[in-house]
Amino acid sequence: MAKVQARVEAALERFLPQASIAPQRLHEAMRYAALGGGKRVRPLLVFAAGEAAADDPARADPLRLVIAACAVEYIHTYSLVHDDLPCMDDDVLRRGKPTCHVEFDVATALLVGDSLQSLAFQLLAEHKLSDDPAIQVEMAKILAIACGSRGMAGGQAIDLASVGRTLTLPELEHMHIHKTGALIRASVALGARCSNTLAPAQLARLDHYAKCVGLAYQVVDDVLDQESSTATLGKTVGKDAANNKPTYVSALGLARAKALAEELREEAQAALSDLGGGARRLSELADFIVLRKF
Repeated sequence: MAKVQARVEAALERFLPQASIAPQRLHEAMRYAALGGGKRVRPLLVFAAGEAAADDPARADPLRLVIAACAVEYIHTYSLVHDDLPCMDDDVLRRGKPTCHVEFDVATALLVGDSLQSLAFQLLAEHKLSDDPAIQVEMAKILAIACGSRGMAGGQAIDLASVGRTLTLPELEHMHIHKTGALIRASVALGARCSNTLAPAQLARLDHYAKCVGLAYQVVDDVLDQESSTATLGKTVGKDAANNKPTYVSALGLARAKALAEELREEAQAALSDLGGGARRLSELADFIVLRKF
């Protein structure tokens, strides 16, 4: 994990415009938001899926994978910057430091998100990620759907509309398949297509794995929001409860939410059963996502 995280961090820094380039304040804010924080779970999933899809995990192309990893991480960071805005979740702390709109201003933070999203698709267009041009176009489509109204943005819209409501478990799942799960599924899909040696049925099983770990990620987030501290998580805890937002803990209770996370981990592991040793990293990441304490 540390090796991949370091490689992705260096690439994220390299592809971002330098703060000395006009408009300097916008570029400084982009770098502030994107660098030096986060678990980089989505890039880790890109690399792990690339290994799982390769004929030999050691032959997965790290150059292609790092481009795909940076693209999804820029999208993720843009979503966090926008989620923290006063018109959304109105948060002041992210990754252990003031949120982008607090450190700079609301207008700059809005432009940071816009610019990071554009940069993600620029990377997908500029670099060769597959020997088949049709697959590369498909990768851009996968990421676009994942961050649009049928994915992450749509999930956020459902989330905002759900404040003060009691959601059923299927309604919660529908919201988080979009808000949190869509980009996690895209991370696995892009990583697998960088290697492009899997049959459609195997890609479908990888997608099911990603759906399970995406939901598990949100369940664990809700549990940690109840049990952990602001210092440990690097973001304000207890805000969802204070704002009367539905969570897995409010819907199920703490013990049942933890049990659901474990059930999703087991289902994710089962989805990897026919991928052999190449899926080892994906298996380990399922464990990490569910068992993490931060």
